[in-house]
Order: sequence, then C-alpha cells, then structure tokens
Amino acid sequence: MPTISMFYGIIIYLYFFDDERHKLPHIHARYQGQQASFSILDGAILSGEIPAAKAKLVQAWIEIHREELLADWELAVNGETPFPIDPLR
Repeated sequence: MPTISMFYGIIIYLYFFDDERHKLPHIHARYQGQQASFSILDGAILSGEIPAAKAKLVQAWIEIHREELLADWELAVNGETPFPIDPLR
C-alpha cells in the first residue's frame, strides 16, 4: 500500500492489485483514523468517510493530478510501485 502523497493531514495511497474491489481506478485517503476511497475518474466517494472539508481537498487534488493518478493506477494494478505525486498546496 504505497503512499503517493500527503497534504493537510491527509494520506493518499494506492493498493497493489486493487482493481477487483471497486472495478474502477481509485485512490484511498486516510485522515485522523477515518478512510475513504475516491474515484480517479470523477472524484466521487466510493466507500468510507472523511470530513467533508477534507474530502473536497482530495477531490480538488484528484482534478489537478488526474493524468498522473491514472498512470500510477496502471502501475499499481500491475504490481509495480507508483510514483509520488505532488501534494495540494
């Protein structure tokens, strides 16, 4: 479960070989013991819950880094290590 970015107390990560769980490209976000999965394609929350303000930050970050996230998704589902992605500033 490589961490690919961290910002404002939020940790963003991808699981290796996680394409069967949600059947679409997604990331996992953790904030103060809470976790949520977000679609890379549209930023929708797929499962879990984090505070609304933090979820909006994750969704903005996804919008900015969508192409990099899709490239990292391909690496992760093939068992390769994804690259770090710049945090939200």
